[in-house]
Amino acid sequence: MANPVPVTPAAMRFSRPLLDACAAALAEVLKFAYPADSVLSRFFREHPKVGQRDRATIAESVYAVLRRGRLLERLLGATFSRDTLPRDAVLAAWAGLLGANLKELEPLVRKAELDGLAEIKRNIHAAQPFEIDCDLPDWLIERLRRRYDDAALLELAKGLQRPAPLDLRVNLARVSREQVLAQLAADGIAAATTPYSPAGIRLAGKPAINRHRLFADGLIEVQDEGSQLVCHLLGPRRGEMVVDFCAGAGGKTLALGVLMRSTGRLYAFDVSDKRLARFKPRLARSGLSNVHPQRIENERDPRVGRLAGKIDRVLVDAPCSG
Repeated sequence: MANPVPVTPAAMRFSRPLLDACAAALAEVLKFAYPADSVLSRFFREHPKVGQRDRATIAESVYAVLRRGRLLERLLGATFSRDTLPRDAVLAAWAGLLGANLKELEPLVRKAELDGLAEIKRNIHAAQPFEIDCDLPDWLIERLRRRYDDAALLELAKGLQRPAPLDLRVNLARVSREQVLAQLAADGIAAATTPYSPAGIRLAGKPAINRHRLFADGLIEVQDEGSQLVCHLLGPRRGEMVVDFCAGAGGKTLALGVLMRSTGRLYAFDVSDKRLARFKPRLARSGLSNVHPQRIENERDPRVGRLAGKIDRVLVDAPCSG
C-alpha cells in the first residue's frame, strides 16, 4: 500500500464529505474479506481525488476503530458487525479517540447524536472490564493467558493499541545519523535516535517525510525499527553472497546492502513483479551497486537452484517484522 501522509489528531479537519468517505472506507474494511491496509489501498485508488491529508485522516480513523473496536462497541451499545453503522463508529472514534471537539462535529450530526458523542467523551477513559481494556478477541486473550499474567498481557495489549511511530533508517553508507538529525532539526522536524537500531531515527510527529530532500536523495528510508533490527540480526558481511528471499518492495534488502557496504552480491527475490517494480526507484536512490532484484516463480525456481551451496546468509521474513 502506498501509505498516505500520516497526520496527528490535532492536525485533523472534520467535515461531512470526510465523514462520508471514512464511513465508506470503514464499511469495506469491516467486511474482513482482505487485510485492512489492502482494502484502504484499493479504496484510495478508486477515489483518486481524495487528497493526501484526507487520506491520512481516513486511515487514522479506520485504524482507530479497529484498535479500540471492543471499547467503541461497549460505548455505543452495539456491535459493528450487526448493529452499528460505520458512520456512527467513525464519529465515536473522532470524538473519543482522535480528539475532535464537539463544536467541530456539531454541524455534522443531529442534537441527539451530539449528546451521545458527549457521553462517549465523558466515558472513554472510565474503568472498563479487563477484556475491554485489552481490546482483543476473547479467544486470543484465552491463549495469551497461557503465557502471560494479566499485568503483562494488558501491557502487551496497550502496546498494540498505540499507533506505530514513524521511524527512519539512515543510509549510513552516505551520511551519518548525526548529520541527518541536524538537518531535520534545522528544518523544524523533531526527531531522536531509536532505542536499539544504530541507523534508526524516530520522528516525534508524522511529517510528509517522503517530500523531504533527504528522502529524495536516498539518504533516509521510512522503515520501522523492528525491520532494521532483523537485518542486524542476520549480520551480513562485506563480500558475502546474501539472499533476501521475500524482498517485496525492498526495504530490508536496502538495509542489508548498506551493512554489506555495497560489496558482494545481494539477491532480492520475490514472486511479484509489482512489488519488485516498486523497489527499483528506491534502489536507484540508495546508490547501492551490489543488489540484484529477480522475480522467481517459487522456492523451486531454477534461479534459486543455481545458488545452492553458494549463499552465506538468507533472510526469510515472510510475515514481515514490521
